[in-house]
Amino acid sequence: MTGGPTRSSGSTSDGAPPAGGGPGRDGGGPGSSGRRPASPGGGRASSGRGRALAEGGPAIPADWLAWISRLPAEGGPSGADWARRAQRLLGEAFERWGLVTDGPLRTGWTAVVAPVLRDGEPLALKLVRRSRDTDGEPLALRHWAGNGAVRLVAALPGDGMLLLERLDPDRDLRGLDTDSACEVIGGLLARLHVAAPPALDPLSNWAAGWLDEAGRRQALPRRMVARARGLLAELSTDPSCDATLVHGDLHYENVLAGTREPWLAIDPQPRAGHPGFELHAVLRNRRDELGTGAALRWSVRRRTEVLCEAAGIDEDIARRWTIVRCAIEAVWALEDDNADEVTFSIALAKALDD
Repeated sequence: MTGGPTRSSGSTSDGAPPAGGGPGRDGGGPGSSGRRPASPGGGRASSGRGRALAEGGPAIPADWLAWISRLPAEGGPSGADWARRAQRLLGEAFERWGLVTDGPLRTGWTAVVAPVLRDGEPLALKLVRRSRDTDGEPLALRHWAGNGAVRLVAALPGDGMLLLERLDPDRDLRGLDTDSACEVIGGLLARLHVAAPPALDPLSNWAAGWLDEAGRRQALPRRMVARARGLLAELSTDPSCDATLVHGDLHYENVLAGTREPWLAIDPQPRAGHPGFELHAVLRNRRDELGTGAALRWSVRRRTEVLCEAAGIDEDIARRWTIVRCAIEAVWALEDDNADEVTFSIALAKALDD
């Protein structure tokens, strides 16, 4: 799609691009799909502790740079343009903030993360390829000020540089049972859902753009698209529709263990939206536990119940926003020629609809 709204780029399973294939949205995406940004300390670690280069910082793996070079521009530099500058930007961040490498660099879908020390304090340096989805991250983290989310220490947003508190990259919510994980995510969302800063894009406009695109896709069920459009029209009449700062991609791998708190959120793709929009991220992940048919319907409604109770979100509104999101995800799956993802989005929407 050209000239339309950008896709989100979240994460759904483990793996990093060169090792796990390419940017399929199952293994990295907001819908059970999407490109996966690296976490503060998360993602795949490159071999060794990073080779020091003349321009500073550990070496970014060549195969990862080659992979990201194939990505198109999405409101920021193309993958090729960014890849040519990435190593220099990393070195500049090390020099600017007086950093020393403290472990292997990790790669994700659109970012690299290096564990570092600054004056003996353990931190994480994140260098991300800028896009419309990632540009709001420093703003959101600064707005939250560490309340439920990783603490932002310093940032140069124009260069995609973020200096963050260090979390444990090897401990996320995949180690908890689903109910417990949903309770943790819900508790974090209850803290993260504050009034949105004015600079963020409104969720309703973003969703409307993608549903317009869905209407042009003959391969999608007309009933699904019409249902999503009708729901968005209803949801958009609520004055609070675009009033809340939403994380946008808070699933099981985007919560890491910390030292000052047991769990903290990472990798936001923030918008000014409605809290109900957050549900989809926990339904599209850990998919092997959902089952099919009647089991799928029970599982997604159970997760909905647990998450919404912990977060203080209206279940009915959350289901409606998720049906809207399913139609958008189906468009992305068609763009990726991924029939399985289209099928899952349709099944998920049906499981949530009354």
